Amino acid sequence: MNNDGNRVEMKHAPMKVLYSNDTTHIISCTSPYHRTGEAFGQQMLEASVDETADTGVDVHMLQPGLGVVPWWKSKQYPYEQHFRWFEKTYRVNVDDNPYAQYMLNGGDMVEAFVQRCRQNSLACFVSLRMNDGHGKEFVDQLPNAEAISQIPGFTLHCLNHFYKEHPEYRFELPGEKRVLNWAHAEVREWMFGFIRELCEQYDLDGFELDFMRFLPYFHPEETTHDQRVEIMTAFIDRVRTLLDQSSQFNRRRWLCVRVPAFLDQHGKMGLDLPRWVDAGVDMVNLSFSYISRQDGDLEAIRKMIPNTRLYVELTHTTRLGPWLPADSIYDTATYRRATDEQFYTAAHRAYSRGLDGVSLFNFPYYRQHGHPGRAPFHEPPFHIVSHIGDPAWLAKQPQHYFISKGLMGQTLKADQSFHETFDMAVPNGGWRKGGKLRIQAIDDLGESHWKAYLNGQELEETDDRNEPYEQPYAGLIGTPQQHRAWTVPAGFARDRNNSVQIKLVDGEEAAVIFVDLAIS
Repeated sequence: MNNDGNRVEMKHAPMKVLYSNDTTHIISCTSPYHRTGEAFGQQMLEASVDETADTGVDVHMLQPGLGVVPWWKSKQYPYEQHFRWFEKTYRVNVDDNPYAQYMLNGGDMVEAFVQRCRQNSLACFVSLRMNDGHGKEFVDQLPNAEAISQIPGFTLHCLNHFYKEHPEYRFELPGEKRVLNWAHAEVREWMFGFIRELCEQYDLDGFELDFMRFLPYFHPEETTHDQRVEIMTAFIDRVRTLLDQSSQFNRRRWLCVRVPAFLDQHGKMGLDLPRWVDAGVDMVNLSFSYISRQDGDLEAIRKMIPNTRLYVELTHTTRLGPWLPADSIYDTATYRRATDEQFYTAAHRAYSRGLDGVSLFNFPYYRQHGHPGRAPFHEPPFHIVSHIGDPAWLAKQPQHYFISKGLMGQTLKADQSFHETFDMAVPNGGWRKGGKLRIQAIDDLGESHWKAYLNGQELEETDDRNEPYEQPYAGLIGTPQQHRAWTVPAGFARDRNNSVQIKLVDGEEAAVIFVDLAIS
């Protein structure tokens, strides 16, 4: 639509940048349109759409809640019914919940979202979480249990009567969140009911099935690979048919899936991308979940589905750090924020591997939210959006590759090494100036002696351990004493896989938590 309300047909080729709006950031973050503690209002939702207009975003995707409690006019599970059930079941008062008041007063976030996208000439998708696991640990707490009473507003939108009343549909595997078992037809029917009413009631340009929230979907000992694929492919086919039959303007409405960027995760969730594409998937959003990364099986997936729109997902952070002491387990992790050059490098690599665009996830969370120890906070860098949709521009920019080693890091003792691989994409004209390789450790490295090799060639150590580019985000970047650095001659780097070896020659045991390579 243009600003006069006339439809603007969404063309296939220009869909370079997708933007995910989880809705919950509107209240959890302090922003130009939401002061700390301010109640939710529809104008805030509209402002969250407005701030993406004319930035380079092509598709705005709204997550209307956690996919558990509808933040739209639901017939399958009306909000008023859910609200009464929750208060009666858990015996807590949630009258002051800001989202609840909006919904109980007749609000409809999806309708407001669609209208605002139309006014801003943005393609509007709903992104629905297929198996969200947030807060499910509280489902069987007795009424007035301490955990429930501490965060009733949160659990109000994490739990519903279907999950509560059907423990036989739940399962949990070690290291995974408690979720619903999609081997049960009743589970699939429940989720399809939400999808159906969203597609039939709203003039959406497309729909994203968010399969990242959360893996797994099946108990591996109770289903075979083939059974899982058959179940999920049939579900995709059913959604495709629904999108076609419910289209109000005789146009194709796009079907997108948010799925893991690593192929070894696909089997346990019944994911067979070629079959899903045959069943009607138009767009595939390759995700690393919460953290941005610069690896994944992008090129292999491109070869599997050569004619399907393919995107890589990038987020606001490149590394999660320690959790801060707090009453809640949510929104207390520290994190290292992604920089402009890291966004540009990841996007350039994606285009170089044949992808069609970039998806931004959790982008508003540069802003103040959660534990104050996560500060300093910043406004999101919306200035990058137009650039990440421009492959020609990206191919000329300085690059910043990174590998996060996780919370505990890679621990080395004297005379030990570890190896990493940087999947690098050569810029236009090749690397000319060279750059710098760095490691960051949890603790100060003292007088320890290190060596580094790139593609088998030893690098020369440098005392310049500073950030290679302007660094506006101080969180978790470390001190010079936590780093070692080496110069990288331009001729040492090569397209695609670059082998890095880091060796602790002598000194105290150390844990490396971040490795980065800046080059131009």
